[in-house]
Parts: sequence; C-alpha cells; structure tokens
Amino acid sequence: MKHPVDVHVGKRIRHRRWMVGMTQQQLAEKVGIKFQQIQKYETGMNRVSASRLWDIAEALSVPVAFFFEGMDAPMPAETAAQSNEASVPADILADKEALELVRSYYAIPENQRRRLFELARVLSDVA
Repeated sequence: MKHPVDVHVGKRIRHRRWMVGMTQQQLAEKVGIKFQQIQKYETGMNRVSASRLWDIAEALSVPVAFFFEGMDAPMPAETAAQSNEASVPADILADKEALELVRSYYAIPENQRRRLFELARVLSDVA
C-alpha cells in the first residue's frame, strides 16, 4: 500500500523534473540508478531513501525540503470539496500540459505575454 508521503514526494520529484525539462532517463543517469526506479519513486510505489532523496535534490537543483512542500495543505479531495472552482485541479502544475503551457507562456516576450494574459482573462470571464 502506498503511503501518502511517498506519493507526495514522488509527485514533487516528477513536478521538478518536468520544470527543468529533464527526462526520467536523464535524472536516473545523474543519480546513478535505472530509469525504472525513478518511475517507481514518482508513482510512490517505492519509498525514496534519505540519501537517494539528497542525490535527487542535487540533480534537480532544489533543497531536500522542496519535496515536502505542501504536505501541511489539505489533501486534494478536501481541497476540491472546499473550492468553488472544482474544475481546476488542486495541483495544477502536476498536469504536464499545464506545465508546458506555463513554460511556453514565459518564453513569449513580456509585452506580448501581457496581452495574451489579458486575452485569456477576458475569455475565461465569458466562458
């Protein structure tokens, strides 16, 4: 049975790996393990040891504490039940498409990005 902390840490590993644009294979090579082990960590199937988490944190250029951020927050089901915006996932950046959209957004020059932001705001108000 998966422990909620292991699942959370795994999601944070995947989230950070996506943020830096790294594949499971690349992370595995930096840490010195097989990519299948990274898969197991990211799904919470395998627990990450303290020393391995340290190595992963170094490879992803974050402090170890990064992987535990958000643990004090309510669980996703509780958050969705309390939210008026149930259509937006509690951890929006855990969605690969959303993360790629954010990366693309910040690649746009600032003046154009601001105009795109205003357009998105208007479109969401209409919807």
